[in-house]
Amino acid sequence: MIRHIVFFTATSSSNLEPILDGLALLTKIPHARRLEVAQNRRSDPASKEIDVVVYGEFDSDAELAAYKEHPLYQEAIMRVRPLRELRFAADYEITTAKTSITETARQ
Repeated sequence: MIRHIVFFTATSSSNLEPILDGLALLTKIPHARRLEVAQNRRSDPASKEIDVVVYGEFDSDAELAAYKEHPLYQEAIMRVRPLRELRFAADYEITTAKTSITETARQ
């Protein structure tokens, strides 16, 4: 499974809601196992720059590619690109990740 994480900064605080609305279109694309769009809580004092986070889980590279080719993905880009300043994206295969399982997660 592939995790896809994208961070956005808004060009102004007035663009935050339109960015969230535009990215919410991504949740309607059927190729993701899980897709979340959320405003950053800015609770980490060392990194308060990020405004919005997109988190997705995909079963394969093919599913991630199909997600990016979907018309709603293109629509989201058209809506959000003029309103955002920065975009950082990362994808990784969960089988290669170093992990820690807490007692709660094991139950």
